[in-house]
Amino acid sequence: MIDKLSVDELNAYVNENISSFHQRRLAKLEQISLKEILKKKNPYLFRAKNLLIASDLVESLMQAFLSSSEGAMFGYFLEDLAIFIANRVFGGIKSASQGVDLEFNKDNIRYLVSIKSGPNWGNSSQHKKLEQDLNNCVRRLKQSGANINIQPVLGICYGKVRTVFTPNYLKVVGQSFWYLISDNEKLYTDIIEPIGYKAQEKNQAYLESRSALLNKLTIEFSESFCKPNGSIDWEKLVRFNSKNLTEKDKEVL
Repeated sequence: MIDKLSVDELNAYVNENISSFHQRRLAKLEQISLKEILKKKNPYLFRAKNLLIASDLVESLMQAFLSSSEGAMFGYFLEDLAIFIANRVFGGIKSASQGVDLEFNKDNIRYLVSIKSGPNWGNSSQHKKLEQDLNNCVRRLKQSGANINIQPVLGICYGKVRTVFTPNYLKVVGQSFWYLISDNEKLYTDIIEPIGYKAQEKNQAYLESRSALLNKLTIEFSESFCKPNGSIDWEKLVRFNSKNLTEKDKEVL
């Protein structure tokens, strides 16, 4: 690492803050209910996969529900890590502008960075909204009389995509993104080791809680959505997931 951010300082930050990711994972488990995951996932897909055992179906539902939330939670950790690094190296700050996460000065350029964890993010409307947010931030800075070159950036934490200059922003991905905010070509690999700090210990606690929840939800599912012979009552499950709302249902919602 360069002098402004030592390896020890990087490791200390990651080790301390990766714990919050694991804590949020555990907290998410405590919030899960059987009705929630049954309402939000596609029963036709799981029927097409020929899942016949209640525990297998519940585990698939849980996994589909948790994987999307874990990706978002880890994205927040990577965003905070990037802001911390840019702050230590360039005095960067967390932006107050909508759609912009990080601002820092480097080589007489003011970088306005929107951070995404991976390359497959958002739909066309979200991409247009990003362009609008970055353009608005550039406009405000120019109106304030800031006498500096301004470069809006879409920074993506992982992926293998060439750096691209679009009409509205610079897109940097993976190694190029971490280099932009640190001037360290090795940073993208330097952070992988501390991210694994106590991962086995943290994941063991998570797996124990997850297994207990799976057992609990499987019992609930068997009591509510299995026939007397033990087979899954798919029609009842689809009715629960997709039947038209009654006035009573709307009141509950």
